Amino acid sequence: MRQVYLIPNIITAFGLACGLFVIFKVNMVEPGSGTYQVLHSAVLLLLLAAFADVLDGAVARVMHAESEFGVVFDSLSDAISFGVAPSVLMLKGLSLEQGTGLSFFAVVGAMLFSICGVLRLVRFNIKAKESKKSIEAQIEHKKHFTGLPIPAAALAAVSANLLFSSPFFNLHFPMGEEARAIALSCIMVSLGYFMISRWKFPSAKSLHFRVPSFRLVFFTVILAIFVLYGILYFFPELLAICVWGYIILAWVLSLIRVIAGKKSKTLEDFEPEEEDVDE
Repeated sequence: MRQVYLIPNIITAFGLACGLFVIFKVNMVEPGSGTYQVLHSAVLLLLLAAFADVLDGAVARVMHAESEFGVVFDSLSDAISFGVAPSVLMLKGLSLEQGTGLSFFAVVGAMLFSICGVLRLVRFNIKAKESKKSIEAQIEHKKHFTGLPIPAAALAAVSANLLFSSPFFNLHFPMGEEARAIALSCIMVSLGYFMISRWKFPSAKSLHFRVPSFRLVFFTVILAIFVLYGILYFFPELLAICVWGYIILAWVLSLIRVIAGKKSKTLEDFEPEEEDVDE
């Protein structure tokens, strides 16, 4: 392996280390104890892992250092950091008695999330390999995601977990342990389904805005102020709004497309893909 290939793979290894640290750290804590503090630290680490996941691919493309090893390594890293870590966080943050129906439902939700995340990665890699056969297929592949991307699903899962454990949420919307367990389990199952679904989710690469430079700078500064304020004082709420806002936006666009029908040209890019018989 050439030396230039080391840089993107080191970034991938950093993201993997973040995911592994989250898993090992929460397993050293008693179930249900120190939930909010542990979750807060874990979410920050998973955000770093998500940033590394975006960065390693970008660096590899810029350096022309893309390789089969890097693709496989990135997928395995994502499977652990975004497929396993959120499930471990959910189960470890709940104080459920073993052998009960509720604990079984929580385990099923966590397992479905992890399994669907791995299946999502496998399908993505296969589609990425097939898209290299033509330029049109590459453009279509980069425009939108088929199924919810696993980093977004992971952040949605941990943001909901963190939000339900936050002092602000419990002050205004008190939630019992059983209700929290049911809500989180249902969320994990739903996210798992949308990861392997044929619904389209927008990619940041397809976003193009024609805004004058002065206005762009002005709105960027205003947005940065609100984001920094939110991170300092309302981090769980801000993260949940951003991640779930993205998911809800994709749902709304896809539903509009379904209602409009195949004969309409409204939001054609969000037409759900049909099932492949040979998969």
